[in-house]
Amino acid sequence: MPLQLLSLKLANFKNYTQQSLDLSPRLNCFVGLNGMGKTNLLDAVHYLCLTRSHRSVPDKNLVLHGQEFFRLEGVFEHAGERSKVVAKFIPGQRKEIERNGAVFTKLTDYIGLYPVVMIAPDDIALVQDGSEERRRFLDATLSQIFPDYLGNLLIYNNLIKQRNALLKTFAEQRRFDATLLEAIDRQLPAPASVLMEKRSAFCTGFVPLFQELYAEIAGSRERVNVVFESDCLGAGMKTLLENNTDKDRLLERTSAGPHRDDLLLTLDDQPVKKFASQGQLKSFLLAMRLAQYEALRREKNIAPLLLLDDIFDKLDEQRVRQLVGLLLHRDFGQIFITDTQRSRIEAVVSSFAGEFKIFEVEWGRVIDRH
Repeated sequence: MPLQLLSLKLANFKNYTQQSLDLSPRLNCFVGLNGMGKTNLLDAVHYLCLTRSHRSVPDKNLVLHGQEFFRLEGVFEHAGERSKVVAKFIPGQRKEIERNGAVFTKLTDYIGLYPVVMIAPDDIALVQDGSEERRRFLDATLSQIFPDYLGNLLIYNNLIKQRNALLKTFAEQRRFDATLLEAIDRQLPAPASVLMEKRSAFCTGFVPLFQELYAEIAGSRERVNVVFESDCLGAGMKTLLENNTDKDRLLERTSAGPHRDDLLLTLDDQPVKKFASQGQLKSFLLAMRLAQYEALRREKNIAPLLLLDDIFDKLDEQRVRQLVGLLLHRDFGQIFITDTQRSRIEAVVSSFAGEFKIFEVEWGRVIDRH
């Protein structure tokens, strides 16, 4: 069953003072020049689903300049049931997420109720940046699938932060207390094993999906692959900590564990980062995101929202046609697209049989032109 966002309201969010939108249940297109606020609309949808900005911008930086809060409101529908979700944030206070008037005491209980995938130009960081970006990709997906995953991730990251601070203190004070370190080390294997097992199992199912979608988008026979790499595949967290104690003391940080996991991305057995052309790279990233979407749909039995930010830019005509065909014929549920060219958007919707809306965005204001 597809998930649908029927309406969206923004107050003091990024460059929007007040804005209300009634949305199409299938396809919503936002057209306007760069800097007008198109991406901010997608980010508002992303925030309502995952309680954070797509770019991990701190909440305080999402408040419209000169204002003291922001508020987002959306009406979701799934399987015939409607829910009103409100996100509120005042700097210096804890953000609040409420559904039908009831506030969530733990955000981990909320994340995953309204799955979403966003494809944006900054996805290039998945390939070009360090392993943190690829772990974030895994975490964003698995947190939406498994209720216990995000809780274990938060516990694990907090313990690693404490452990690193302790190792630094030992170095600064030129002393070592094995008992203190052991107190943290005893707690790490449990959440570490959850992260490792869920990530490894996910990648096993993800890779065939990704390879199939890459072939459809690129229209080529290049061999692409995504390989999960983890220290924990060869040994458990307890063994890793014991074997690396001296090394960790020297480095003043924890040198092995799920916080070092990575995805090896290859094209024809070569690293994508070094050998892919611009077109191949774009196809690779699109396939990764669309496979993420399909994985979420399969695991949750819900078609997530799909947010496409400026993705037609830098794609040649053939790849645009392949991608549009893929989006229209694979039944991706509700889609949101931004673009700078109205003509390009009109070409997309001309082959779309379902309901759609085209909105024009100018200086933080949205006009329904359709």
